[in-house]
This record gives sequence, structure tokens and C-alpha cells, in this order.
Amino acid sequence: MDIPMTVVARVRSDFPSKFGIPRQSGLVPELRAQVVFEPEYRNPDMLRGIEGFSHLWLVWNFSANRKDGWSPTVRPPRLGGNTRMGVFATRSPFRPNPIGLSCVRLEEVRLSTPDGPVLVISGADLMDGTPIFDIKPYVSYADCQYDARGGFTDTAGEYLLAVDFPSELLEKVPESRREALLGVLAHDPRPSYQQDPERIYGLSFGGVNVRFRVEDERLQVVEVGQQTD
Repeated sequence: MDIPMTVVARVRSDFPSKFGIPRQSGLVPELRAQVVFEPEYRNPDMLRGIEGFSHLWLVWNFSANRKDGWSPTVRPPRLGGNTRMGVFATRSPFRPNPIGLSCVRLEEVRLSTPDGPVLVISGADLMDGTPIFDIKPYVSYADCQYDARGGFTDTAGEYLLAVDFPSELLEKVPESRREALLGVLAHDPRPSYQQDPERIYGLSFGGVNVRFRVEDERLQVVEVGQQTD
């Protein structure tokens, strides 16, 4: 049975590619993005009352992870990329229907812009251009489950790297994006299975390309240049 899905909006963010995007929403609250509606959905009435909510759920498409077929098991990054879990026990993009769900903070509602109504959000784990299927308010009395268990994520945990970002290189990053970039780097953008301390990685973010290496639990930025297409 075909169930049509309509793209109602797209994300504008500082990530031109999926490399470096936080593995979950909310991990880097300094990240800013915008939800820009498609022309047929630029009716301000559709957002009436949304300003009363602090957080939103975004239902979106894994547009950068298209591939043929899917697997019943996947390798979660938080388990080092070597242990397999059932696809429905993870948030892997490689699933029967490539749909993602993110909880973001609503920072501002701009009703009159050249692109119509725009939502300014923070903490998003979304690539620039990501298609949005739906937007729903986060309702704390129903959505926040205090006795919830996190499965394997409870033991895998979240770790942070120490970031060595020389001041002369940090100055090449727009000031408004520095804290967000530091947060992205601290959460280790590398694929979990890559541990080569000599390998140099490149992360495009907010108009710059940042090159770095990681040894043990320290990330060292070695170069910052202008982002190229």
C-alpha cells in the first residue's frame, strides 16, 4: 500500500554534508538552524499558537542516506560500530522507511521573512536541506517519561573529547558559530570504527572547513580554511 508523504519544509543549517552532525538532537544546544516552509505551506495560520511551546518534534527524511535495501540489524556508533542490534532497537538511518525524529528547542517564530514564516530552532541534528514531513509540539506531560529505560544507550553513555583549538585558527571561524563548532568537535565527529591517530579529518561547518586529528581523548585542530563546494 502506497502512503504518500509530503515535504512541508526544509532545514537550513551549518552542515552541508552529514559528516560531523551530532548523533542525536540536543547534544549541542548551541547549534542554530531554521525551518523554512515550502511555498504551499507558507500560511502563518498554520503556526498559530506554536510560540507557546518551548520544544518541537520534527519528523524528517534521511535524504543523505539513500541506498538500496535495508538490514534487520545495524551497528550503533555508540557501541563502537562493531556490535549489531536490531534496526528497530536503534535510530539508524538505514531502516525500511528512512524517517528520523528530532526534538529541538524553538527559539523564535519569524512570521514575515522573504521566505514566509520561519522557525528558528536550536539543538538540531540535521543537515542543510533536510526535508521535513511534519512538525508537532513537544508536550511535557505526555512526552517526558521519567521511568524510561535507555537500553544499550544507558551503558554506552556519551563521552566528550578535549578540544585543542589554537586561538589563531579559531579566529578564522565566525564568532557566532564558535561555541557550536566546539561542541560538535567535542562530541567526536569521526565514525566510531576509525581510531587512527595520524588520520586527518575534514569537517565543513558554517562556511569553513576544519581539519583535525584525534589521539586518545584529545582532538587537535590543525587547519581552518574556507569551505569549498
